[in-house]
Amino acid sequence: MRLLLDTHTFLWWLSGSERLSVRARDAIGDDVNEVLVSAASAWEITTKHRLGKLVGGELIAQDVSSGIGGQGFTELGITVHDASRAGALSGPLRDPFDRMLIAQALIHDLVLVSNERVFDRYGARRLW
Repeated sequence: MRLLLDTHTFLWWLSGSERLSVRARDAIGDDVNEVLVSAASAWEITTKHRLGKLVGGELIAQDVSSGIGGQGFTELGITVHDASRAGALSGPLRDPFDRMLIAQALIHDLVLVSNERVFDRYGARRLW
């Protein structure tokens, strides 16, 4: 299975947080699965850190790429196609980071690992 981690899922994985569901933890830790982290998550992490909204995230915000690679995860860049799809998604979701993750999951046939039930409204497959 190809998994795309929501930003909070990635951060919770890195910190060993109990907030991750057992199902999510098992899927991320299963070597059979390919785990991807979007450039949108790097953007979100560094933005929230800069604004003082990411308590305890200083180390990861300084080098998100190393955090991704250090876990054996794969970076997922953002293409113009991804951005166009994210911008065109209908519905009330205003968070640009979430819209990008949904678009990338749909375009690249990925399963979003997230507790955000709103993702289901957009047709993205979600694991939690």
